[in-house]
Amino acid sequence: MGKYIYIFIGGAGGAVLRQLMEEWTLFGYKGDFPLNTFMINVIGSFILALFLTIAFEVMAIDADLRLGISTGFLGAFTTFSALCKESVILMESGRLLLASIYISSSLLFGFTAAFIGIVLARKVIYKSLVLPFKKLAANPDEEGSK
Repeated sequence: MGKYIYIFIGGAGGAVLRQLMEEWTLFGYKGDFPLNTFMINVIGSFILALFLTIAFEVMAIDADLRLGISTGFLGAFTTFSALCKESVILMESGRLLLASIYISSSLLFGFTAAFIGIVLARKVIYKSLVLPFKKLAANPDEEGSK
């Protein structure tokens, strides 16, 4: 039952943040390209990959909390269905090229953001947060023996 509470709370937070970001005019943009949803999904891809890599490979994060953040918060924050709906609207209005650009750029930038999130978690965060403590734990008397 606990995991569902975490998912519920995370989902509420993610949905509210998503709605707030949908209402912003990013960079003063007023064109037809769904920039807000695009940015939300790319940011969400990065954060999800970063967080889950940290959770599974760098440090142990409680399973319920992990579900609350990944499935709840980020699941509600990002949405594939909005990407699909906005793409169909663009296609129905005869904007086939813009729809194709939106779909392909969402995939390209989403995958790239996820890749960067994984690399960042493995290379930077692991090296700065975990390795120093492992080295210290492996050689606790090294400083005292000098």
